[in-house]
Amino acid sequence: MTLSGSVKYFLGIAIFAALTLFVSPCAQAEIYVFIDKDGVMHFTNTPTSDKFKLYMYEPRPKPAVWVNIQSYDDVIAEASRQYGVAFPLIKAVIHAESCFNPQAVSKKGAMGLMQIMPENLGLLNINDPFDPWENIMGGARYLKAMMERFDGQLSLALAAYNAGPTAVERYNNIPPYKETMDYVDRVLKFYQHYKKS
Repeated sequence: MTLSGSVKYFLGIAIFAALTLFVSPCAQAEIYVFIDKDGVMHFTNTPTSDKFKLYMYEPRPKPAVWVNIQSYDDVIAEASRQYGVAFPLIKAVIHAESCFNPQAVSKKGAMGLMQIMPENLGLLNINDPFDPWENIMGGARYLKAMMERFDGQLSLALAAYNAGPTAVERYNNIPPYKETMDYVDRVLKFYQHYKKS
């Protein structure tokens, strides 16, 4: 069977759209180790305490993790309306923070889609940080607070979301932490991407 040029074109567009819906480069490549008092080695890619030390870092890119990046669009839209934070910005923060994994836990203990720290759960009315609705609503509320605190300066608000507002105020700028500078850059790139889609 021979496909016409227009059929091939539309088939190509459909395949591209499907791939952009579900693919996202989110794999981590760090392994941590902790040796207990009995000499037993415990390995993890998500350390739960500072007893774990970096054991191996693999800089080569891993295959993309397939995720549905539209899974939480309804909740993101609701949070956007309620808190007045742009839909693409909330989505960009989720992408950078957890890569759309509602069960994500960072090595510092941040939890869920928008990586909420345990000490902020009560402040943001979050009972279950792994519940996507609670997490996104709380994260959007916190992001709005950072936007207001830094007079709508997006880069500073994002830096505060990552490093804390005190650090941003101390430097009166994005703190000179590589993690925070990379984070702000990453979120802004995702933000531009989602604004166009």
